[in-house]
Amino acid sequence: MNEPFSHILPDFMHFHSLQGTQIVLLMGIIMFFGALGGRLFQKLKIPQVVGYIVIGIIIGSSGFQILEPETISALNPVSTVSLSLIGFLIGGELKLNVMKKFGKQFIGILLFESVTPFFIVGILVTAVSYIFTQNFVVSLAMGLVLGAICSATAPAATTDVLVEYRTRGPLTTTVYGIVAMDDAVALILYAVASTIASTLLGGEQLSLTAQLLTIAKNIFGSIIVGSVFGFILSLIVRNVMKDEGRILSFCLGSLFLCTGVCIILGLDNILAAMSLGFFMVNFAPAKTRPVFDLTSKFTPPVYVLFFVLVGAKLNIWIITPPLLLIAVLYVLGRTLGKTIGSMFGGWLTKAPKTVQKYLPYCLLSQAGVAIGLSIAAGNDFPDSIGPQILLIITATTFIVQLIGPVCVKYGVTKAGECGLNVTDEDIKKNTIVKDVMWGNMKICDENSPAIVSDTTTLKEILDSFSTQQNLNYVVKIDDTLVGIISLEHLKEVLRLGEMAEGLLAVDIMDIPEYTCSPETTLPEAYELFEKADCQALPIVDEKNRPMGILEKTTIDHYIHTRILELQRTVDSLDS
Repeated sequence: MNEPFSHILPDFMHFHSLQGTQIVLLMGIIMFFGALGGRLFQKLKIPQVVGYIVIGIIIGSSGFQILEPETISALNPVSTVSLSLIGFLIGGELKLNVMKKFGKQFIGILLFESVTPFFIVGILVTAVSYIFTQNFVVSLAMGLVLGAICSATAPAATTDVLVEYRTRGPLTTTVYGIVAMDDAVALILYAVASTIASTLLGGEQLSLTAQLLTIAKNIFGSIIVGSVFGFILSLIVRNVMKDEGRILSFCLGSLFLCTGVCIILGLDNILAAMSLGFFMVNFAPAKTRPVFDLTSKFTPPVYVLFFVLVGAKLNIWIITPPLLLIAVLYVLGRTLGKTIGSMFGGWLTKAPKTVQKYLPYCLLSQAGVAIGLSIAAGNDFPDSIGPQILLIITATTFIVQLIGPVCVKYGVTKAGECGLNVTDEDIKKNTIVKDVMWGNMKICDENSPAIVSDTTTLKEILDSFSTQQNLNYVVKIDDTLVGIISLEHLKEVLRLGEMAEGLLAVDIMDIPEYTCSPETTLPEAYELFEKADCQALPIVDEKNRPMGILEKTTIDHYIHTRILELQRTVDSLDS
C-alpha cells in the first residue's frame, strides 16, 4: 500500500514548495497544530514531544501530505537551528565540577551502552538477513553497519522530556552526559564498520585511517569553532548584562554564526554548539550564565517546528515485510543492548541505583545522527546494502521516536527526579495563597492566630505576637474583615507607653486598601504588595470573611523551605 491518505485532500491544501506568503501560512499550520497535539498528549499524560511527532506524521509523508517531501527538505534549516539550540543547552549542563565527579561513570556507561548494542544488533541482523539472502558476506556487511548506527542516541527528544518534567538528579545528569557524547562513539564505530563492509563488498572507500582522521578533524574542529564563539560571546555579554533582549540577540546571533561556519567547513554543528555552551558555563564570568535561561525561553516554538518536521519526514509505507522484520529485530536488539550495556556500565562504575535501574529507559530515542549515518551508508553502498539500511533506519526511527519519550518519562518518574529542577520563580508561579505554609501550619485558615476581633486588647495582641510567627493581624467584626494591624503601627502605639494599655484592636487598626483571596497566585500577590506599598495583605473569602494574613516574610520562608526540601531530595538520590 503506497501513501493511502495523500489524495484525500484537494490539491490546494498540499504545499508542493515554499513561495512567498506560503511560508508564513505553513509555519502557522505547523506551530499551531503541533502545539495543539503536544497539549492533547500532555492531557493524556504522554510527553508533548510525541504529540508534535504524531502531528508531523499526520500532515507529512505518511499521512495527508500537506507537507510534500520537497517542502520538508526546504525546511531543513529549521532542524539545523533546533539541533544547535539543543546542543547549546546540553553544553550548559556539562559543568566541570559535575564532569570531575561523574567523569569515570560517564565514560564507563558510555562505552558499554554504545558497544553492546553494536554486537547484539550486528549478530541479529546478520543472521536474519542471511536467512533471506543466503549471502553471508552481504548479510555481515549489513549487520556491521546497522550495528554501528544503532549505538547513537537522539538528544533532542530525550532532553525535551527532561525539560518538560523539570527533572534533576543523578539520572538526569547521567543522561545529559551520555547523549552529549555517544554520537561521537557512533561516528567512530561507523567508520570502522563501513571500512570493513566496503572490503567485504569489494567496493572502493577511504581507508580506516583516512576516515578516523576525518572524524578527528570533525570532532576537534567543531570543539574549536564552538569554543571560539563561546569566548567571543562571553566578552560581549559581560558588558550588556542589564539588557535581556540584547543578550538574547547576541547569544542567538553567535549560535547561528557558529552553526553557519560549521556547515561551510563541513563540521558538526551540534558538537560546536555544545562546545559553545560548555565554554560559557565553565569559563565565562559567572554573571554571563543568564544566557542559558534566556535561550531556553526562546526554544519552545522552535522545538515544535523541529519535531513536527521529524514526524513529517517519516514514511511508513515504503517498508517491505522482510525489511520490517529486520527493523523489529533492530529495535529489540538495540533496546536489549542499550539495557544490558548501561546497566553493566552503571554497576561497574558504582553509579547510584536509580541510574543503574532506569538509565536504559532514557536511551531509546534515535533520530538525527542515526538518519545521517544511514544517508551516508546509502551514499557509500548505493548498489548493495545502502538503500535497505536507509529504509530500516527510517522505519525504526518512526517506532523509537514515538515510544522513546514515553520511556524517558517512565524512567525519570520512577527515579523520583520529576519536578526537582525548579527555581524560586517556578515555585511562585505555581503556588496560590492557600498553599503557603509556615512549618506544618497553613496561613490560610479561618482559625488563624493572625485573626483578632475588634475587642481584642493590645496586651492580648502582644502576647500572641510573642508566641506566633505572624507580624501583622487582621481585625474582624461578626466574621467580616474591618481592618489590619501592621507591625509598624504596633511600634508606633507602643511608644505611647502606659497610655496604650487600654487600647483595643479597633482603636489601632487601619482600613486595608487591598486584600487577596485563597486562590490568588503569588505573582498576583506581589503585584498587590507593590500597589499597596506594604508587607502584608489580609486574606478573605468571597464573603469578605477573614482567612488569615499573607506576609512577604512568610512567602520567603515558604519558598526557601521548598527549595531546601527539593535539594535534600536530590542529595538523597545520589546515595
